[in-house]
Amino acid sequence: MAGKTQRQHVVGRLLEEHRVTSQAQLAELLASEGFSVNSATVSRDLEELGAIKVRVPGGEAAYAVPELPRDQVAPEDHLRRVVGEWVVEVERSGDLVVLRTPPGSAHVVGSAIDRNGTAGVVGTVAGDDTVLVVAREGSGADVAGTFSTLAGLGD
Repeated sequence: MAGKTQRQHVVGRLLEEHRVTSQAQLAELLASEGFSVNSATVSRDLEELGAIKVRVPGGEAAYAVPELPRDQVAPEDHLRRVVGEWVVEVERSGDLVVLRTPPGSAHVVGSAIDRNGTAGVVGTVAGDDTVLVVAREGSGADVAGTFSTLAGLGD
């Protein structure tokens, strides 16, 4: 039986070769490659690969793995695209900034922020539909403003 590394390599290849629009579809494709996986495994693999859903021609959303390795800094346009597409609300409490996303999307936003190295951000914690952004002391207002602007929500 192949291991996690081999399976994730196949996941990456499948996402390049097919327009994968759901985790169930990915599980079926993996089954056709000889991998029996459950939805939790598929979800974990997508997260660990840094996969995000992107709009493809026709308006449909499909999974894609950014070309950046996870240990490289994400460019500003990647962060702008992710925050602009997924953040629906920004709220600040001191040096804590809360970003709200549609259900199941917070990890995508948190990962993009972590990989971007946004000025004033110490780190993030992502749940299902909420990202807690911890700002450097005294930087909460600036960080909240940055994310509001990137999300197209104004100040």
